[in-house]
Amino acid sequence: MNETIKPAAAGWPAGFRVNPRVDALPRDLIEAYRTVPSCHAGDVMGRHTGSRGLVPYHRDLSAVMCGPAVTVRIRPGDNLMIHLAMMMAEPGDVIVIDGGGDLSTAVIGGLMRTTALARGIGGFVLDGALRDLAEWAEGGIAAYAMGNTLRGPTKDGPGEVNVPVSCAGMSVSPGDLMLGDGDGVICIPAAQVAALLPLCLAHREKEKAIAASNATGRLDRERFDALLRNKGCPV
Repeated sequence: MNETIKPAAAGWPAGFRVNPRVDALPRDLIEAYRTVPSCHAGDVMGRHTGSRGLVPYHRDLSAVMCGPAVTVRIRPGDNLMIHLAMMMAEPGDVIVIDGGGDLSTAVIGGLMRTTALARGIGGFVLDGALRDLAEWAEGGIAAYAMGNTLRGPTKDGPGEVNVPVSCAGMSVSPGDLMLGDGDGVICIPAAQVAALLPLCLAHREKEKAIAASNATGRLDRERFDALLRNKGCPV
C-alpha cells in the first residue's frame, strides 16, 4: 500500500472508510487464469454468477482483464474515493466501483485512464457511467461500465475503499479475482481461486472435444433424447 495512504482509523468522518489493499492471490495463479474464458469460469461456478449489463468500452473483445479487486463504494456522481483507490492500487489490480448504477454522471474518464495506464492498473469495472469514449476505445486498459455520459463528477465524497461491494450483479470483496473478456466479467472469490482453476481447465478440454465433434456435423441425438425422456416427452 502507498505509504502516504492511511487505512481506516478512529476520527474518519461518517461515510468515509479506507481499508488496506488485500493481497491474497499468488501472481502465478492470477496469470494462469488469463487462459480461462469468463464463460468457462461461470459454468464451473454454477452458471448463475457473473456480470450483467456491462459494456466493454475498450472495444477489444479479445483482450483479457485478470487481476485482484480493489473495491470502491462511492456516492453516485462523485469520484473522490476512486482517485484514492487508484493511488493505493498495485500494477495489475482491477478497480471495482459500486456507483449504485447511476448513469446521470460519469465518474471515470480520459484523464483517469492516462493515470491508470501509467500506473499499470489492470482495468475498471464500474456500476455506473464513464466518459471520453474515444480514449477508452484506444485500448491498453480494460474499462467495463453500465453506460456513458459527458456530464462530469464532483470530488466531495463520501465513500469507502476496500470494502465488500455490489457491482453489476456481482458481490465483490477486496482481493477477489476479477476476470473479464468479450463475454463479460466474473468475480471469483479469493478463497475459491485455486480450487476452481483445474475445473476451468478440464471444462476447456471438454468443450474442445464437443466442438471437434460438432465440426463433423454429427448429431448427438441420444444425449438430447435422454434429456427429453427425463422430462416425460415421447421420443
